[in-house]
Amino acid sequence: MHRAEARLRVPGHDAELTVVRHGHYGRPLLAFPSEGGSAADFEGNGMLDAIRDLVDAGRVSVFAVDSLDGWTWSANEIPTDERAARHAAYHSWIELAVVPWIVEQTSEEPELITFGVSLGAYHAVQFALQRADLAPLAIGLSGNYDPTTWNSWGDLGDATYFANPTAYVPGLQGDHLDWLRERLSILLVVGEGPFEESPTGALSSTRAFAELLWDKGIRHELDVWGHDSAHDWPWWQRQLAHHLPRFV
Repeated sequence: MHRAEARLRVPGHDAELTVVRHGHYGRPLLAFPSEGGSAADFEGNGMLDAIRDLVDAGRVSVFAVDSLDGWTWSANEIPTDERAARHAAYHSWIELAVVPWIVEQTSEEPELITFGVSLGAYHAVQFALQRADLAPLAIGLSGNYDPTTWNSWGDLGDATYFANPTAYVPGLQGDHLDWLRERLSILLVVGEGPFEESPTGALSSTRAFAELLWDKGIRHELDVWGHDSAHDWPWWQRQLAHHLPRFV
């Protein structure tokens, strides 16, 4: 299997983060890790093996990225609004560094699928909502889409509002909403089993976010798995393998 790797600097930050490509051809899948995870996690936690047939067949090429959660959303010692402002630097890294590298690798303008598990599901959905021109499809597994539920404290300002899909989606209107309705699709998957509600809040958040998308007429699908489906990699492997073939 073809593999390529790059270290790319975060705009306005000293850090360099890694992106790893798996596969030689096919629709690009931009894969975010779980909280605090790395670009190696997609392969290391069995996700690559789960879709290896699609990668080997040239139907999909995976671009797995590092997180910056330790400096952003997981930095619980700083106020939520500052965490949200720091998240903007990570978003810029994806937009200004990772996407151009994907274009360089594939020699074409991307029609990305953004994908993530747990906190990575938030990243996948948030990026697609902000840049549906680049990523018209987002797949979120076991996500919580409301950052104000993540050990939140301090006054909440614009940075938090625009980083919180559960806050700004209800306010979408006009031409921009019409464009999102035409352009964007979101697949939300969650289980009813261990750790999907406590302590992650993924089950209730996913259901509530699907309702917001329904209210706004944004194309989406909600797939709730059963009480045996846990907030863990073996289930995320099955869920990705189940859904991805119809999109690539």
